[in-house]
Amino acid sequence: MRPILMKGHERPLTFLRYNRDGDLLFSCAKDHTPTVWYADNGDRLGTYRGHNGAVWTCDVSRDSARLITASADQTAKLWEVSTGKELFSFRFDAPARSVEFAIGDALAVITTDNFMDHVPTVQVKHIAEDIDDQTDESALVITGIKGRINRAVWGPLNRTIITAGEDATIRIWDSETGQLLKESDKESGHQKTISSLSKSSDWSHFITGSLDKSAKLWDTRTLTLIKTYVTERPVNAVDISPTHDTVVLGGGQDAMNVTMTDRRAGKFEAKFYHKILQEEIGGVKGHFGPINALAFNPDGQSFSSGGEDGYVRLHHFDSDYFNIKMLFETQLVQFLGSYVAG
Repeated sequence: MRPILMKGHERPLTFLRYNRDGDLLFSCAKDHTPTVWYADNGDRLGTYRGHNGAVWTCDVSRDSARLITASADQTAKLWEVSTGKELFSFRFDAPARSVEFAIGDALAVITTDNFMDHVPTVQVKHIAEDIDDQTDESALVITGIKGRINRAVWGPLNRTIITAGEDATIRIWDSETGQLLKESDKESGHQKTISSLSKSSDWSHFITGSLDKSAKLWDTRTLTLIKTYVTERPVNAVDISPTHDTVVLGGGQDAMNVTMTDRRAGKFEAKFYHKILQEEIGGVKGHFGPINALAFNPDGQSFSSGGEDGYVRLHHFDSDYFNIKMLFETQLVQFLGSYVAG
């Protein structure tokens, strides 16, 4: 699996997102400039200039017409994907951290950090079809969460919002009333900051990564813990394969300690685990700093990683990856057969 190295950012990567068709890859970094790349060959297509702070996350509309970004400059911005034109800027009293379009792209959920005297919030914004009708008003504001909210995503049919962050607790909220519906169990859940969250392609389950050196798989509706993947390093990024029973984890030591060790000791590799059996099935090395972002292409044939080193690495899977999948499926069938027979 020979990677394509994509160098377009001057500072560490923070987030990666493919569009629905899988032909475009959007990257965010601390250098203020979100970038879009061709997902097959890694060529840079363009940049989105207008932020004055680190850009933490982004999302792209279903038709790939609009991009939304959340930044430390206390704004979330709407962009026209094809031209790079800034369409609208949502302004806040604190840095914007996480952003995601709802199904239908008529709503967006945005989180803001605890900053000065301002508490962290989850805010829902209406996204106007005609940009001339766009307003800054929030349809819903959720407060009461202690610590930074690193991720907020929509649940099935836009009925719920799922949040996770510094307090190591996952919460499910009613997206219309803001009522807290469920929260993760403190004993079986994460013990340190949840750094990342990614949903399965059918939204039935999601995975979280934490600084407690584990990733966990959860049921989206019931918040039941399904699986736990244990590793030897803090987890900064996670994703679920849309076509295979595979999850990928990435991370490494804190950025402040990177210069105190070498690449090997820092364990800067993306590790793959079988989603059901929880066994590690392989790893991909290459980054010269912790991995901060991971994303599978929607077609399941490739994945991308973004690191503290400022590089995006695009990996097209070779036949070995799919052979491993077949081997584990055979083992799973044998295991279930012996379990039923017993």
